[in-house]
Amino acid sequence: MAIGEEGELCIAGPQVMKGYWNRPDETAIALRKDRAGRKWLYTGDVAHMDEDGYFYIVQRKKDMIIVSGFNVYPSEVESVLFTHTAVMEAAVIGVPDTYRGESVKAFVVLKPNTSTTEEELLEHCKKGLAEYKIPCVIEFRESLPKTAVGKVLHRVLRDETKKQG
Repeated sequence: MAIGEEGELCIAGPQVMKGYWNRPDETAIALRKDRAGRKWLYTGDVAHMDEDGYFYIVQRKKDMIIVSGFNVYPSEVESVLFTHTAVMEAAVIGVPDTYRGESVKAFVVLKPNTSTTEEELLEHCKKGLAEYKIPCVIEFRESLPKTAVGKVLHRVLRDETKKQG
């Protein structure tokens, strides 16, 4: 990849694992050999490298949303939502869309004693995002599902959305 270009982070070397214990199918997905026979670990992280050789992880590959063939990183949409004065927390997922493949859905928790509307947040997003990255739906919540250390569980949001139909 060119400097600054985003792609899946792959690593090789003696420190790379030999495989998943008793999981050959998962090992075959994560560890692949190149033409020279060198084994590479496909991390599942989308990253880019700067001019000094430092890598920056952008997003998990499995969390990326594909809207009409364009990549949408949930973290980018969440960052724009966080800049709104009423937003305390935000999480973004991809939802099935018969026309686009996927569309963007946002979950928002407002700061105490504030208010806003879906329309206002969509207008806010239009100022900082390309049109295909703007959420099609914003769902307001009292809280977001989280791990014990406070990381938002996007998987739970996806599962809840699937159950809703």
